[in-house]
Amino acid sequence: MTTAATVRTDAQIQRDVLEELAWDVRVQPNDIGVTVRDGVVTLTGWVDSTAAKWAAERCAQRVRGVRVVADDVEVRLPGSAERTDEDIAIAVSRALEWDSFVPAERLDVTVANGWVMLRGTVEFGWQRRIAEHEIRRLRAVRGVTNLVDVRPATRPDAERTRRDIQRALARGIGTERVTVTLDGDTVVLAGVVRSWWERDQAERTAWSAEGVAAVRDHLLVGG
Repeated sequence: MTTAATVRTDAQIQRDVLEELAWDVRVQPNDIGVTVRDGVVTLTGWVDSTAAKWAAERCAQRVRGVRVVADDVEVRLPGSAERTDEDIAIAVSRALEWDSFVPAERLDVTVANGWVMLRGTVEFGWQRRIAEHEIRRLRAVRGVTNLVDVRPATRPDAERTRRDIQRALARGIGTERVTVTLDGDTVVLAGVVRSWWERDQAERTAWSAEGVAAVRDHLLVGG
């Protein structure tokens, strides 16, 4: 139960987010502004890569008391980092091919003004996530739109899958405050977790279950 003693003020959250940004070497903290209202953090400013933008958002999510992060940070590439769309497309294709967990032959990549559009199909949700992660790390990528469909080879046994995910959550984040239900081949997560890290881990766990085609994450971050 949340008490007055455990509630964090917006000023405390703002201070901690700024310190977290300064602590993470992947981010340029002087170029990022932080405002907080009722636990909702808004990030503004600019960074020189998509990876830095992603890292800044993760920094805010790690701070205790953050409910939602609105990431309005822009990606502005320095002149030396500019690359043609063709160069980026080649780099993306190579990155996907080098990752043995990603079925690169089932994915299509298009690039426009540094923005990558990813299409295709995979068997597991974690393959979709890994593909996007590999692309976001690349220099000169301004953003990623992930339109990859997850098409499992088999339909999940609802009760068995629910039970397996629930046990995996207990092992991984040690919580019983998350409820798991299945709607066909879609996993629905509900309840409360203690941090954004736990929310992300819960979603990753659900995606890892066999036969899952989609995950609807209704988890709230609370105390």
